[in-house]
Amino acid sequence: MNLKDIHNVYFIGIGGIGMSALARYFKFIDKNVAGYDKTKTPLVDDLIDLGIDIHFEDSVDLILQDFKSIENTLVVYTPAVPNSHKELCFFMENGFQVKKRSEVLGIITKDTFCFAVAGTHGKTTISSILAHLLKETQTPLVAFLGGISEDFNSNFVLEGTEYSVVEADEYDRSFLQLSPDVACITSMDADHLDIYGSDEEIKKSFNDFVKKINPNGKLLVRNGLPLKGITYGLDDESDYCITNIVIEHGTYIFDLKTPEEILKNVRFNKPGKHNLLNGLAAFAMAAQAISQPRRLAEALASFKGVQRRFSYQIKENNFVFIDDYAHHPTEIDAVHQAVSEMHPNKKVTVVFQPHLYSRTQDFVDGFASSLARFDAILLLDIYPAREEPIEGVTSSWLLDKIENQNKKLVEKSELVSAIANTEPEVLVTMGAGDIGLEVSRLKKELTYAS
Repeated sequence: MNLKDIHNVYFIGIGGIGMSALARYFKFIDKNVAGYDKTKTPLVDDLIDLGIDIHFEDSVDLILQDFKSIENTLVVYTPAVPNSHKELCFFMENGFQVKKRSEVLGIITKDTFCFAVAGTHGKTTISSILAHLLKETQTPLVAFLGGISEDFNSNFVLEGTEYSVVEADEYDRSFLQLSPDVACITSMDADHLDIYGSDEEIKKSFNDFVKKINPNGKLLVRNGLPLKGITYGLDDESDYCITNIVIEHGTYIFDLKTPEEILKNVRFNKPGKHNLLNGLAAFAMAAQAISQPRRLAEALASFKGVQRRFSYQIKENNFVFIDDYAHHPTEIDAVHQAVSEMHPNKKVTVVFQPHLYSRTQDFVDGFASSLARFDAILLLDIYPAREEPIEGVTSSWLLDKIENQNKKLVEKSELVSAIANTEPEVLVTMGAGDIGLEVSRLKKELTYAS
């Protein structure tokens, strides 16, 4: 498919974080863009403000006439859309060019020098840091991010087309559509077992992804993974390594060892050892193409962050409110480590919204163990996303497994009073569902209360 022949691009599920970035891209290159989504969100409002026509009812009649021209229309959909979706069926049955988001990303990036970030944790933060580093070194890039970068105030960056930054998503084996020049694999933890069925199949897919790297390309891997590549790690013998870590006023200061030199007194402001690794991975990726190690290291210090990735909402002496996207036990553990390190000896209340029935079922004991480490736990109902309920898999079931007496199942409408009753010094909201839409309300009410 040649994108030059496409005039109209129609998105089914346009409001998703990855889909909306693609919609922005096509709008910026002067394509006619429209789409459907089931929910009106601030992200969708931003697209509408760009002049993109969006409707919220699954109806072929609501598709603008221009997008019913088969000759020059591309239809992009997300795997989260069911096969029974009326609009998707219309385009499929009438012979339109219909492609998954991942396929389109592969087409866009195949003629660029592509940086692809893979792994079950850290993709969005690493790709956002990488985009920031490239921008700071005046590298012409296009970036498709899985979150809202606070440096760009967007999930889409267009500073040129020579280099591209993408998240290589393992869900639905989407990353096998890419052909990266520099790839990074952060982790291969069990996840998406509804797709893969077993941990072994997930690991196999990552090995398949490695084979997609261009012949002269490079692979970076977190030290300890069973893959051959350039390694990165903390206080070990990795090719890229952070050592001599100290914390001053919430900022990490450290030495960064590369295969050629040691960069002293590098600064990075995002809390948590997992974020230090994320910053190091982004630096190491950029260093494979950009011969400015000291400038890249300096740029780490100015990275602002990503919305919903350990994002401080309130930071007062007597009360701190942090929001995070964590939706896997490993990620919850990373947040707990960061909170404990940056706010030691404080009483921490966590509000957690489980994401997907299948993930809750697969990792219920891990969730219970990770959540039990907080001082108080407030649990919301499971966010189903694309799934139907699974009998017996509920938040009450998870709550019963948490070995901590200070726990409660709550409704969103009860959150403020429930939080107040736990008297937290630090509040953390976590989850990949619609809990993110509650953050601004909580911030407003809790700011007033404190």
